[in-house]
Amino acid sequence: MKAISIVVALLGIAAIVIGAVFVGLGMSRNNELVQAMRQEKVALGIEQSDAQAGQVIDSLGEALKAGDTIREHRRSIAPSYSDLLAGGNYDPTNPKQLTYAQAMNLENYLYLAVVAFGLTQAVMGSGAFMVLTGLALVGTGVVLYRVTQKL
Repeated sequence: MKAISIVVALLGIAAIVIGAVFVGLGMSRNNELVQAMRQEKVALGIEQSDAQAGQVIDSLGEALKAGDTIREHRRSIAPSYSDLLAGGNYDPTNPKQLTYAQAMNLENYLYLAVVAFGLTQAVMGSGAFMVLTGLALVGTGVVLYRVTQKL
């Protein structure tokens, strides 16, 4: 019984360490993503006064809102890429097609940021859960060890 309590406690310590690594990695990647987005200085959907003060899109919610706005505007040019080309080929000298393509590029960038922010949050959440589970396992192992000492 003592061996089981020690194994449970050691598993708990491992879960705490791995969970802390997950939280740290998630936070690190989130910070890198925020810095990359700040370098791009995309301010679509940010209030004019905030944009002039340097506020840019640098969070999941802001990126999602801006991506949705761009999609709406892009679809006002043409409902789909196929409709835009009308059976022809892409012509980069056509301002309408060029604007549509640029909108698609920015929209994809913003939605990729949404996915990346979501992934970093999921990694941090998983890490926090591992830490809590590890604490519970360590506590269980300690209690089991104490109980076996009294027997």
